[in-house]
Amino acid sequence: MRITVTVDGTQYTDDVEPRLLLVHYLRDRLGKVGTVVGCDTSNCGACTVLLDDRSVKSCSMLAVQADGHSVTTVEGLSENGSLHPVQEAFREKHALQCGFCTPGMIMATIDLLSENSDPSDEEVRHGLEGNLCRCTGYQNIVAAARDAAQRLRENPAATQEV
Repeated sequence: MRITVTVDGTQYTDDVEPRLLLVHYLRDRLGKVGTVVGCDTSNCGACTVLLDDRSVKSCSMLAVQADGHSVTTVEGLSENGSLHPVQEAFREKHALQCGFCTPGMIMATIDLLSENSDPSDEEVRHGLEGNLCRCTGYQNIVAAARDAAQRLRENPAATQEV
């Protein structure tokens, strides 16, 4: 099947198998390896990307379902060599250890903050509950999400279109 999808601002037209998962299209066809294959069952959230600015688990979506849509991966967040404010907050708050869950956590956090610009700790935990981290205990992830929210409130111009 032929699809046309915009990924990280670049439009691609490709022939794909109807059963090809979006995560495999992104990684294997487009080289977007920041989108991690974690569990292949949509339980861990490591494969989270933004589809038309909403978070989706790319291991549970077919590439053909993205036809005509815009996908943003973690690689598409930085602009002119500068990290997205959420990426910067994750780095500064040490919200990672092994880093495996980090791309999905960052993408889910961006979606959360687009809906709630000043979440409480509890709201962050609830908003990220579909994304698992086996290393950190989540405290630094919650702190990073709250820090990113503050950065975005203080400097709305830092919010880049994703």
